[in-house]
Amino acid sequence: MSTARPAARTEPAADKPRRFVFVLLENFTLLSFAAAVESLRIANRMAEKELYSWQIIGEGGGVISCSAGSGFTLDGDLGDLQRDDVVMVCGGIDVQAATNKRILGWLRREARKGVTVGGLCTAAYTLARAGLLDGKKATIHWENQDSFGEDFEDVTLTKSVFVIDGNRMTTAGGTSSIDLMLKLIADQQSEDLANLVADQLIYSSIRTDQDTQRLSVPTRIGVRHPKLSQVIQMMEANIEEPISPSVLAREVGMSTRQLERLFRRYLNRSPKRYYMELRLQKARNLLMQTDMSVINVALACGFASPSHFSKCYRAHYDTTPYRERGSHAARLTI
Repeated sequence: MSTARPAARTEPAADKPRRFVFVLLENFTLLSFAAAVESLRIANRMAEKELYSWQIIGEGGGVISCSAGSGFTLDGDLGDLQRDDVVMVCGGIDVQAATNKRILGWLRREARKGVTVGGLCTAAYTLARAGLLDGKKATIHWENQDSFGEDFEDVTLTKSVFVIDGNRMTTAGGTSSIDLMLKLIADQQSEDLANLVADQLIYSSIRTDQDTQRLSVPTRIGVRHPKLSQVIQMMEANIEEPISPSVLAREVGMSTRQLERLFRRYLNRSPKRYYMELRLQKARNLLMQTDMSVINVALACGFASPSHFSKCYRAHYDTTPYRERGSHAARLTI
C-alpha cells in the first residue's frame, strides 16, 4: 500500500462505526460512488462487524440523477455534520453547473468544523470552488485537468489516481475510488483487511497515490516506439508555446524528414497535424469547461490570433469556437 501522508485522524469512539456522508451532485458518476460504497460494505462484511456506516444526501433531499440517467432517493438534505464524519462529494459531467452557492456555503461551513472532505471524480472542482483545496495537492479526472489548472492556480494539480493531503482527499474518477478507500481502510483498520476487500472486488492491482491515471503514451497510441513517445510527451507538455518539428526532431536525435516519416508510418498524419489536434482538443476542453474568453483560450493553446484559431477549429470540428461555447451553454440551461 502507499506510504503517502494519511488522512487526518478523526477517530470515532471505539464502538462507533466511522460515518461517511456521500453528497451526490446532479449527474454524478455512478461508478465512482458505487465503488466507494461497496468498498465500505465489504469491509464490514469481512470484519464481521460494522466498522463503517454511510448516509447519502444532496441539495433539497428527494431524488437525484446520475450521469447514466437513473434516479437515486437521498436520505436527506444538506444538514449539520459531526466533526468525525467523512464527507465525500460525488461529481460527474457538467460539474460546474452542479456546483451552486448553497453547496459551496455548506461545504465551507462544515469544513470549518474540521470535517475531513473528499471529492470523487470531478468533485475536486467543487472543493476547489469552495476554497478547500487552496495550498493543497489534488487530482481530478484527466479530461478536466486543463480547465482545472486554468481556474485554480492555488491548487497543486497532480495526475495521480488519488491524493490525500491532510484532511482533504480527491480522486481521478472511475475505479480510483476503490484505491482511495483501500488506502483509508488500511490506515484506519489494517492492510490485511484492505487486501481482503480488494480480493472480494476481484481487484488484483491496487494502485497508490504514486500511480498516474492515464495510460502511457505507447499504450494510448498503440505504438511502442521510444522516440515517437518522447516527441508526443514533449508536445503534450508544450501546448501554450508549441515547439517546431525541427526542434522536436533534434531533441530526439533525428532529422525533420525522419520525424515526418515516423509520424506518417505509425499515426498516418504529419507531426504538425498531430500537434494541432492536441492543441484543438485542449481548446475544446477549455471552451466546454471554463468561462475563459475565446481569445484567452486561443492564447492558452498556442494560437497567435483568434481568427487563426477559429479557422483551425472550424476545419477540425465543423463549428466555430463561439458556436461551440454557445451550444454548450444552451445544453446546460435545458
